[in-house]
Amino acid sequence: MAQRIELFYVAHARAGDKGNDQTMCVVPYRSEDYDLLARALTADAVKSHFGSLVEGEVTRFDVPNLSAFNFVMRDALQGGVNDSLAIDTHGKSRSSYLLSMLIDVPDDHPGAARRSTVMPARPH
Repeated sequence: MAQRIELFYVAHARAGDKGNDQTMCVVPYRSEDYDLLARALTADAVKSHFGSLVEGEVTRFDVPNLSAFNFVMRDALQGGVNDSLAIDTHGKSRSSYLLSMLIDVPDDHPGAARRSTVMPARPH
């Protein structure tokens, strides 16, 4: 069996910008999850997740020696830092958006177990 969980349970991400293009690096917390992410984070899946935020193509570059994936999203920053009126002209907050993407993991995956953990309420 498998369940759907948010990507942030198994990976972290860092966003950057190059003009009007967005770059995004995704790294699993555990190197053994590299293959799981390779199946889930296709260029098409990432493009679909971002929808109209990315007008151009999405290209994925695999970096297996670092257990990482680097994505380049063309025409994604409303003109780039100098031309955009967007609040986040560099697109740094978009790494959080990517980490909200749902991926399938086996029921016995550690990320699935962490998801079911209830955070205790903060004392007042």
